[in-house]
Amino acid sequence: MILDYVLGTIISSFFIRIGRGNRSKSEASRYDSTSGRINRRIGSRKNARRIPKGVIHVQASFNNTIVTITDVRGRVISWSSAGTCGFKGTRRGTPFAAQTAAGNAIRTVVDQGMQRAEVMIKGPGLGRDAALRAIRRSGILLSFIRDVTPMPHNGCRPPKKRRV
Repeated sequence: MILDYVLGTIISSFFIRIGRGNRSKSEASRYDSTSGRINRRIGSRKNARRIPKGVIHVQASFNNTIVTITDVRGRVISWSSAGTCGFKGTRRGTPFAAQTAAGNAIRTVVDQGMQRAEVMIKGPGLGRDAALRAIRRSGILLSFIRDVTPMPHNGCRPPKKRRV
């Protein structure tokens, strides 16, 4: 019984490969067996949405700055970080890297028609002010700027002090 099942799966996968011919797996999923041609998408769905209002999240740590832009429901539209902008090592934590990351993330959403935004800033890093400056310069109207840095109410015990 088990042997029949194993042989059946091997044989069925063999015939699936033969039926697919020399097409890749992604092409085979788009292949319409009734008409014998590949279904292609017309146009791009990614840039079709117009977003008038959004939320800009800036996460500034000491090592990197990540800028994420979402719509009001929280779906990510665009994002960038100092690392993706080409900064390596300690340069990722600099204000200039944060400014470049914010500019890259905002450029795509301005093209999609964003005019108003809320800004949520999180973290203690050096890129906080520089990213905010880049957002202000982009021409998007800011409805409010909120600091959402998590503050413990005396939560976890801190690590022991360093002895140098």
